[in-house]
Amino acid sequence: MTQIHDEIKKDRQIWKFSLYGFLKDLTFFEPYLLIYLMGLGLNLFQIGLLFAVREAITYIFEVPSGVFADHYGKKKELLICFSFYIVSFIFFFIGTHVAIISIGMVFFGLGEAFRSGTHKAMIYTYLEQKSWFAHKTYVYGRTRSFSLLGGSISSFMSILFILNLPSARWIFALSIIPYVLDFMLILSYPDSLDERRAHEWHWKDFLNENVVQVKMIFKHFELSKILVSSSLYDGIFKSIKDYIQPIMKVTILASVGVGLFKSSFMEKMQPDDTIVIVLGMTYGIFYLFSAWVSKNVHKLNRYFDSAKLMTYSFDLMGVFVLALSFAVKSNAIVLIVALFFILNMMKDARRPLFVDVCGDYMVKEQRATVMSVDSQLKALFVVILAPVLGFVADRMSIQVLFLGLAVFIFTINRVIKIEPK
Repeated sequence: MTQIHDEIKKDRQIWKFSLYGFLKDLTFFEPYLLIYLMGLGLNLFQIGLLFAVREAITYIFEVPSGVFADHYGKKKELLICFSFYIVSFIFFFIGTHVAIISIGMVFFGLGEAFRSGTHKAMIYTYLEQKSWFAHKTYVYGRTRSFSLLGGSISSFMSILFILNLPSARWIFALSIIPYVLDFMLILSYPDSLDERRAHEWHWKDFLNENVVQVKMIFKHFELSKILVSSSLYDGIFKSIKDYIQPIMKVTILASVGVGLFKSSFMEKMQPDDTIVIVLGMTYGIFYLFSAWVSKNVHKLNRYFDSAKLMTYSFDLMGVFVLALSFAVKSNAIVLIVALFFILNMMKDARRPLFVDVCGDYMVKEQRATVMSVDSQLKALFVVILAPVLGFVADRMSIQVLFLGLAVFIFTINRVIKIEPK
C-alpha cells in the first residue's frame, strides 16, 4: 500500500486534481461575506433569502448538470461552471443593492450546480484507469486537503487585501484571478476524462434522461440514505457556519470598548480592522487544520468502517451545536470559536468518508448524476434552512436557533442511520 501511495503522490494528474481544488478555494471574500452584506444594510433574514436564491438555483440545475456531464462531457461542464463563477464575482463587485447581488447569487448558484459532483466523477474515472479505485478515500482526502490549504491561504491573504484595498468590494474582483487559472487548468485535462457518451444535443432525450437517472438512484434505499445523510449534514453546516461572523463582530467590538486589546498590537487598530484581522486569522486556521484532517481521515478506516463514522459524526454535530447554544448564552467567545473549529474539521473529515461509502454503491455511468443529487439535496436543505434559521436568529436569538437545531439533528439521525455494506 505504501508503494501505491508513493505512486499516487508523484502522479501528474493527481497533482492537477489537487491544484484544481487549491485554486477553487481561493475565495478571498468568504471570511467577510456575511458581515459585508450586513454592512450594505441587510438583516440576517434578507441575507438568508439571498443564500436561499443561490441554493434554489443550484437545486434546480443540479441534476440536469450532472446528466449533462455524464452524457455530453465533464470537461465542458467544468469550463461552463467557472464561466458562471466569474460572472457572479463581477455582479458582486458592482452590486450595492439587493437586486444586483441577487443576480450574482443566481450565477454563483449555476456555478455550484455545474461544478459539484463533476470533478469527483473525473477522479473516480482516473482512479479506475490507473487501477487505484480501492484507494479513493486516500486520494480524495489528499486532493481535498489542497482545497482546504487554498482556503487557509486565501483567508490569511484576505486580511491584507481588505486592509489595503480602496473598498471591501474589490475582494470579489481579486477572486476572479484564481478562477481564470482554474479554467485554463481544466483545459489541460486529458480527453479520456471527458467521457462523452452523446454527440448530439436533444432536449427531449436530455429531459427524459434526467427522470430516468433520478428514479434509478432513489430506488436504491441504502444509497438514498447515504445521500440524505451527506446532504443534510452539509446543508445544516452551510446554513450556520457564517454565524460566527456576527457573533465575533459583536464580541470583538465589546472587547475593544472595554479595553481588552489594551497594550497589544490591536490597540492601535480601528475596531473594524481588528474584526478583519481576527476573522481572517480564524478562517485561515480553520482551513489549515481541516486540510490536515481531510488528508489523514483515511487512517480511521483501520478501526472503523466509513459508514459508521458518518453516523457517529452526525450525532457529534448535534452535541457540538447544543454546546454552541450554551456558549452563546454565556458569551464564551473562546468556546464558540473552538466549537466552530471542531465542526469545521468534522465537516471536512466527513467528505472523504462519503466519497468512500458512496463509491461502493454507485453505478459507473451515474457517478456525476449521483454526486449532483447529493449537491441538489444539500441545496434544497439550505433553501429551507437558511431563511428559517435567519428568521429565528432575528426574532428570537442565535442561542435558541442552536438549541432547536441540536434537537432536530439528534432526532433525524435515528432515521437516516447508515449501515455498513
